[in-house]
Amino acid sequence: MIACSVNQVKKMYGGSSVFDNISFEIMEKDRVGLVGRNGSGKTTLLRLLAGEEVPDSGQISWKKNCKIGYLAQIPDFNNSFTTNDVLKTAFSDLQQIEDKMRKLEEDMGRETNEGKLQKFMNEYGSLQEYFIFNGGYETEASIKKIVKGLNIDDLLDKQFSILSGGEKTKVGLALILLKNPGFLLLDEPTNHLDLMAVEWLGSFLKDYNGTVIVISHDRYFLDEVATRVMDLEDGEISCYHTNYSGFVKEKEERLLREFHAYEEQQKKIKKMKEAIKRLREWANRANPPNEGLHKRARNMERALERLEKLNRPALNRKKMNLEMVSSNRSGKDVIMLQGVSKKFGEKLLFRNVNMHLIYQQRAAIVGENGTGKSTLIKLILQQLHPDEGEVRVGSNVKIGYLSQHIFSDTEDETVIEAFRNEVIVTEGEARQILAKFLFYGHMVFRKVAQLSGGERMRLRLAQLMYQDMNVLILDEPTNHLDIESREVLEDALDDYNGTILAVSHDRFFLNKLFEKVYWIESKEVHCFEGNYTWAKEKMS
Repeated sequence: MIACSVNQVKKMYGGSSVFDNISFEIMEKDRVGLVGRNGSGKTTLLRLLAGEEVPDSGQISWKKNCKIGYLAQIPDFNNSFTTNDVLKTAFSDLQQIEDKMRKLEEDMGRETNEGKLQKFMNEYGSLQEYFIFNGGYETEASIKKIVKGLNIDDLLDKQFSILSGGEKTKVGLALILLKNPGFLLLDEPTNHLDLMAVEWLGSFLKDYNGTVIVISHDRYFLDEVATRVMDLEDGEISCYHTNYSGFVKEKEERLLREFHAYEEQQKKIKKMKEAIKRLREWANRANPPNEGLHKRARNMERALERLEKLNRPALNRKKMNLEMVSSNRSGKDVIMLQGVSKKFGEKLLFRNVNMHLIYQQRAAIVGENGTGKSTLIKLILQQLHPDEGEVRVGSNVKIGYLSQHIFSDTEDETVIEAFRNEVIVTEGEARQILAKFLFYGHMVFRKVAQLSGGERMRLRLAQLMYQDMNVLILDEPTNHLDIESREVLEDALDDYNGTILAVSHDRFFLNKLFEKVYWIESKEVHCFEGNYTWAKEKMS
């Protein structure tokens, strides 16, 4: 059965078309992965589906009584509400039923009139039946399951209003999942989740009883969840009945077929034009001019005009031009931690940590949120000092650091100013370099504050590429990057001849690039000589 139908929908912003006359259908229990470059209109489409915005033309139809769940922005709650109170609002209708049942229990306990008592009992029976059928006795278990899966146990008793933006987003996601809507719309749900929570969410959505549309740049996650992929590109949408890996293969095959058809048509057009030219020449050479040949040329010309011209498929789109070259090599020993412990107040993060990174090694740090991954990086960067043990950085080590919170102190600067603060070049040279990172023309004069997360990441990568360094320390480098940009980054890092240490929750990225994993769990750091999948098997 059709859950949602989109017919000839058009949407414009400021005179620019986001998409023009797109149509598709989503069936009940579909798991749709919505993919496309940053800026292609994925979030706009989700907002239209959620009813947050209206199309300029066209129609969106829903199955009758369809309940939609969409995390557009964090809702406001009473300042006294804890996270647990917020999550309980998912069951507010059941709470009201339970309150009525408690009131009826009191009334039945006091009532002596048999007729009234029977009336109360009948009402109580109906309410209880509804309460049981809708999972009234399982609300605590449901909350516990979602809280554990998304790893937000430590937020339950905290006041919701004082949580960070990322924490509120995770609670908002938990709330949507608890409401169990028939149609679930998720925009980058994995962005603030750690690896274990991403894996849990993938399993949860795979077994979800409703219909799901998810925007994600996490390729493993899309493979786990999606049974269909919708590709939004150049204002048009294409549907593929497969997971992400299948989509990549099918799209490549389709583009090659389209390119072959385009080339064949171009050959046909060229031959027709040559034939028209020859017929005219022959007609004009005849004495008198041959009207029959002229007529044949005109007929062929009309046939050429009627021919539906195929557009040339874009096989090579503009991508970041990222080539990272390390400066003079460092010594053999790059980063060494011996017996390192760190705590904040009474909270111990980790103890007796030993790490040893040698020249050209690639190591990743993984673990749940709050286990101390970023703290470990700050110790290596000597922004923090250990309570016990020693942190040493080797000889001739020049570190380039990419933080999660980039440019938070330079938001009033323009893109070109922020770039030239780190890289000493002329304005002309800076503009040439920034164009390689897709900052064209007037875009270099935009304020850093106006940049999206992905654009900030591209700007920081541009700085890193043109700095003198031989060790890269990357904290969630793929966050906010679309899949195409992630692939460019992976290729550049793969060719990089220095040392790399990264924190990431992108399993594809981890498996592709890293041969050593430091896994933080239960206040200890375990070391594995292998990729993420190998380390996970050893940890389980």
